[in-house]
Amino acid sequence: MARITLGEVAKSTQHGLNPEELTIEQRLASGFILLDKPPGPTSHQIASWVRDLLGLERLGHGGTLDPFATGVLPLMAGKSMKLTKGILKTDKTYIAILKFAEDTTQEKLVEILTSLTGRIYNVPPEISAVKVQVRTRRIHQFELIESNQKEAIVKIACEAGTYIRTIARDIGLLLGYKVELKELRRENSGRFTLSDCVTLQEIADAVWLWKECNNPNAINKIIHPTEKLLIDKPYIVVKDSAASALCHGAPLLRPGLLEVSDKLSSGLEVAAFTSKNEVVGIVKMSKGFEEINSSSNGEIGKPVMILMEQERYPPQWNK
Repeated sequence: MARITLGEVAKSTQHGLNPEELTIEQRLASGFILLDKPPGPTSHQIASWVRDLLGLERLGHGGTLDPFATGVLPLMAGKSMKLTKGILKTDKTYIAILKFAEDTTQEKLVEILTSLTGRIYNVPPEISAVKVQVRTRRIHQFELIESNQKEAIVKIACEAGTYIRTIARDIGLLLGYKVELKELRRENSGRFTLSDCVTLQEIADAVWLWKECNNPNAINKIIHPTEKLLIDKPYIVVKDSAASALCHGAPLLRPGLLEVSDKLSSGLEVAAFTSKNEVVGIVKMSKGFEEINSSSNGEIGKPVMILMEQERYPPQWNK
């Protein structure tokens, strides 16, 4: 896949911001935190506590973890909450500790884990937050890390929306006796891993340094710009004038496009960035690369989600 430059970059020196240079207030208006959730509270309780710490009206979370579970939990602030659905769709990896009601051989366990790899039925448990119905999910990897006759540590790389509690139940059905999900830790959510996360205490300390000591360094590192959520999404680069037009609900026109992939297809939803690496929003393309490359004007896409504030780039058209 090649990136094709279609226009000349003319960066505004008066308007726009490098995402890494945003103020704390700007990050809180559209940013996210990667938390290593502790055991005990619900994901909703965690989001509420951090929301109150930061003095926000709303703070969402991307991908619910059960109260007993720990690990990667993205917390979304401001306009980044619009991207929560995308976070929910990313693959996840878990480490689980299973407890067996009877003695279990490693050979039998490996056989069952292999049978539960690939496309499987995964019915949400009754205590889940979604409607209980038959559905399938893909298990990319199901690895036995360590085991004895009574317990096992397994690693599960799976499609979003997979219920590990259900998998533990299914292992029990295949063995013929109860299997309990004793511990669960989410190692990654999409591209974000435990090494990217902070603890609740680290967030509280960073907020204290910011508010009481006028030291924003720690909180600036904790609150990530929205742009990082879109690193893996197909993208285009637009002119500053097009960024302003999109923010006001106008369609994307061919003269406003600076850079595009040669694999771009009609109907694809892409992230639109400025030449300063700021995300403008999500645009649904109405033309593919070949049509765009052979034309010099006309509409080529429409905004379906705007993440940039309208006033960042002033209107550059006649009102």
